[in-house]
Amino acid sequence: MASGSTEPEPAGMLVPKRNCTSAVWEYFGFKRDDVAQSQVLCKTCLGRVSTSRGNTTNLYQHLKTQHKTEYDRCMAKKSSSVQNKPSNVTRQGSLTELFEGVTPYERTSKRHVEITKAVTHCIAKDMMPVNTVTKPGFNNLVTTLDKRYRMPSRTYFSQTAIPELHMQCRRRVAAELKAVEFFAATTDMWSSRTAEPYQSLTVHYITEDLHLEARSLQTAYFPEDHTGENIAAGLREGLACWDLPEDNLVCITTDNASNMVKAAQLNEWTRLQCFGHRLHLAIENAIKDGRVSRAIGLCKKLVGHFSHSWKKKAALTEAQKELKLPEHSLITECPTRWGSKEKMIARVLEQLKAISQVLTGDRHARSPIPTWQDAEVLESIHKALHPLSEFTDALSGEEYVSISYLKPVLHLLATSVLAEDAEDTDLTRSIKTKVLAYLNDKYSDLNTQELLDVASFMDPRFKTQYISADNLPAIKARLKTEMVESARRTHNQEKRSRTETAQNSPSAQASGGKAKKTLGSLFKTSAASSALPLPLEDVVEAELNSYLLTPVIDGEDDPLTWWKVHNIHFPRLCKMARKYLCVPATSAPSERLFSTGGNIVTCTRSSLKPAKVDMLVFLAKNL
Repeated sequence: MASGSTEPEPAGMLVPKRNCTSAVWEYFGFKRDDVAQSQVLCKTCLGRVSTSRGNTTNLYQHLKTQHKTEYDRCMAKKSSSVQNKPSNVTRQGSLTELFEGVTPYERTSKRHVEITKAVTHCIAKDMMPVNTVTKPGFNNLVTTLDKRYRMPSRTYFSQTAIPELHMQCRRRVAAELKAVEFFAATTDMWSSRTAEPYQSLTVHYITEDLHLEARSLQTAYFPEDHTGENIAAGLREGLACWDLPEDNLVCITTDNASNMVKAAQLNEWTRLQCFGHRLHLAIENAIKDGRVSRAIGLCKKLVGHFSHSWKKKAALTEAQKELKLPEHSLITECPTRWGSKEKMIARVLEQLKAISQVLTGDRHARSPIPTWQDAEVLESIHKALHPLSEFTDALSGEEYVSISYLKPVLHLLATSVLAEDAEDTDLTRSIKTKVLAYLNDKYSDLNTQELLDVASFMDPRFKTQYISADNLPAIKARLKTEMVESARRTHNQEKRSRTETAQNSPSAQASGGKAKKTLGSLFKTSAASSALPLPLEDVVEAELNSYLLTPVIDGEDDPLTWWKVHNIHFPRLCKMARKYLCVPATSAPSERLFSTGGNIVTCTRSSLKPAKVDMLVFLAKNL
């Protein structure tokens, strides 16, 4: 398809084709005076190639037949350009797609409702301010995820969406509580950042499928005097609002304030003292010593010295690096935080060399340099108190059984952790003795001991291991009585339900309210009368003895998992396990409500009304 040119022109003088994208045009060009670029010339042989309107078929054919090497090179370039071509080639969308990309969702559309619910849940669950929906960053995030969604106003969320979510959550919690037979409770008092007083109430229960649950019922505004009478009335009102009968309350766990103790007495409720609070008081009582007070005062001064000066903090970091110590900051004691004093002492001991090095090199340091006597006192305190912090943390959980641990923990403290050691200093020995004596005295109450014994008995990890032989008959008698009463109550309820069902059946209504006897019912009566059932007391006794014969499970196993498996073998005893193992060992669950409240009533949201605070805390804890 090539023909010779009458006026050959050097290949270097040819100009490329304008606006071309094909790789083949690298091997062809045009004369400079060919402004219209109508005559295509081969750069290799300067031959003319016939083509029309940029068609490249003849160009490829010319290279293939006349210049094999250039053809292979051209095809390789073509293949490479195809592979490197972006996959997201822009295509023209249809009119429907274009309109969908810019048209906002209808407010009543399914997608708009779904996104609005998700935003509402995010605000409530994560305790975010409602004005988050007006922030540019949050709106940019939502728009990036879905360009057709338009954010409703903050007024809509505060006055409509969040209250509706609150009502839905309340209905769900109410439905759950309706199926609860026995429950325990925790409560505490709290003042917000704006000095508004609140009373919390949390209930704990074990479901029929053996899961431990906790539900925050209220963070109620409590402007009355915090007397035992007012607290008792507030707690009764809190249970009544949720239709929870007081007779089904197994126990309430509170701190040891006198008004809380009196409130439980006035309501005639079984009360369990918070182990964390009681241990905290035992430690405070044990360290009332001049040497201890001086050492702790020194620790506070050291923490303050390095916390209020960035230069001192930087110098401490350099000393830590030089001495190859962990680069940890000093810890400040918080009177309301259990164990914070011991953590402060432990950190000072860890960094004592670095602290001494920094203070020794500073002639203007006002904080005293710790002496060896101070270090010895701190070591004695740390040795006595450090093991105790682990027990407080372990017993403060609300997602696992904790009350059955109290008897084993008290036994372990007496026989191991707080037992005297030959290497103990006089101060360490004194602290251990005082802590142990205080705990033994406060847990010597007969009602408390009986509650802890029953809880330990119902835990397949412990059973009778930590129960005194003298108390065991009384514990078994109590459980037998409660099992019999529970079985009879259940039997009467089932009988009443069957009677109502039979009276409401179509056959009974057709026969004037009296159901006809079937042939099967006659045989059932005959079979039942031929074999007399065992007395309920004997059945309960056999179930209890059979439970005691089963082997004790490992201490790391979950007792509720064991009961879930063995419920079929011990159905009546399993009810007792659900009744007693739901009691928390500390009041930490209710105190955590106030941590949630503190995250809601912040400096920027200090004008929140008490009713709104109650609603937001409820959502944050129960969603």
